[in-house]
Amino acid sequence: QARLVESGGGSVQPGGSLRLSCATSGFTFSDKAMSWVRQAPGKGLEWVSDITTSGRAIYADFAKGRFTISRDNDKNTLFLQMNSLQVEDTAVYSCAKGPRISTGGREYELVGQGTQVTVSP
Repeated sequence: QARLVESGGGSVQPGGSLRLSCATSGFTFSDKAMSWVRQAPGKGLEWVSDITTSGRAIYADFAKGRFTISRDNDKNTLFLQMNSLQVEDTAVYSCAKGPRISTGGREYELVGQGTQVTVSP
């Protein structure tokens, strides 16, 4: 059974940094594209970044230049380095397995429970 467990969230001031991790198990991690998504209070799920099996990354506009997604296939772990954090980055951040685009929008095979990131003065 596939499992995604995020860690690394916390509270930081604007301009601060955090590094999120997503430990995976129950599937062949190196064979799957992965994503980070986030959900702010009162809002829907928002895509942050994807990384392909070969390590190619794409980002939402708000993440470009500030966030970096990476993966360690030997450790079955996904990462998100977040720099220059802003108040509007406050959200629960989750990793997601197997992103795809459908007529209904973005879909994922599995989304983790997430880790809280709070950015406040």
